[in-house]
Amino acid sequence: MHIDAHQHYWDPARGDYGWLTPDLESLYRTFGPEDLAPLRERADVQRTVVVQAAPTIEETRYLLDLARNEASIAGVVGWVPMLSNDAPALIAELARDAKFKGIRPMLQDLADDNWIANPDLAPAVEALIAHDLAFDALIFTRHVEALETFATRFPKLRIVVDHGAKPPIRDGQTGWQSWADGITRLASLPHLHCKLSGLATEASSGWTEATLQSYVGHLLKSFGPTRLMWGSDWPVLNLNGDYLLWHSVANTLLAELSDAEREAVFGANATAFYRL
Repeated sequence: MHIDAHQHYWDPARGDYGWLTPDLESLYRTFGPEDLAPLRERADVQRTVVVQAAPTIEETRYLLDLARNEASIAGVVGWVPMLSNDAPALIAELARDAKFKGIRPMLQDLADDNWIANPDLAPAVEALIAHDLAFDALIFTRHVEALETFATRFPKLRIVVDHGAKPPIRDGQTGWQSWADGITRLASLPHLHCKLSGLATEASSGWTEATLQSYVGHLLKSFGPTRLMWGSDWPVLNLNGDYLLWHSVANTLLAELSDAEREAVFGANATAFYRL
């Protein structure tokens, strides 16, 4: 079973995405399972994890509604207001849906880089742990210290770093060392995993295998093939790449792995992490 561990569906007419504006011409339309199906089939990807793209409960319910009628959706990572008094009850309610697998606050968009280190998040996190749910961390290098604090505080929480913590690929060597050191620090925490996704979006146009090789290599060295999971970040990927190209490049860059290790990265790890 091959799993795309990170992709999105959306409908701009719903009106709660914020970041999704008409200026993003290639993305400003409805994307649904019927759009991804032919790409999945050609890449031999059977199922996906759909991740929130709006910081609203309404969008989470929209994704769960899609998932009920779409067998290819193995799980949904939604959003809840983690600091709300209602957060534990909301998590318990959503957890009654078998395809609800975790939550993702949009940390990269928050004004406070240290938000995730707030101890007042504890009731929401304890609810996630109680319902065996996961946590997606959408971060840049500047969030590493705060995420370390959060992860150390909650060692029983399954955490995955989205998009390799968004390395500054288009800047060349500028920022490489701080990103690489941050990844090494995060990977030292055994309950942290990482998604091999989103790298094309961080690169300049015309990227190649060589462009991404050192970044993929460092993620693989740091997390190993047992804590790394492939994701497309489609359709955001369309801004600077395409599904089949990224899938092919990822396969090439992981060619040194054994068959079992590649199967883990391209499916088994996501299945285990998200309890699919």
